[in-house]
Amino acid sequence: MYAARRWSVRHARLLESIYDHLEGLLNALHPLWLKIGYDRVEKPITFIERNVKGFLFDCQMCGKCMLSNTGMSCPMNCPKQLQNGPCGGVQANGNCEVKPEMRCVWVEAEIGSRLMRSGSAIHDVHPPVDHSRQGTSSWLRVVREKRDQQFYARN
Repeated sequence: MYAARRWSVRHARLLESIYDHLEGLLNALHPLWLKIGYDRVEKPITFIERNVKGFLFDCQMCGKCMLSNTGMSCPMNCPKQLQNGPCGGVQANGNCEVKPEMRCVWVEAEIGSRLMRSGSAIHDVHPPVDHSRQGTSSWLRVVREKRDQQFYARN
């Protein structure tokens, strides 16, 4: 898993592009999701998301995916689960103070974000994780939130 995680950061631009296409596909399928019902689609989509993101990013399925903001480095892999940048304990070699054999998730995030078109998003401040969303699909939530924003913008 750790090797795949490091690969994902090095290929952040490619993964950002793939995600943009996936998001477009999921948005295009919104009418189908409405007919079937988002609640009924949640389980199979979550299964796919858990396996894909679990392999590539060691995803913890927190329900609030920040990969597009953090250079494809999941902050939930930080032993302290920090959402807004590194703690003060990053070692001089860029490794974690809690797990010295592991690169700091936020050092990796900075590297990955430099490769992405949305690279400045790493500086956005994020609220704490809403643990009630744990185990749910962030992919479907993004589609619903964007559709809701479009609906309210028109009305």
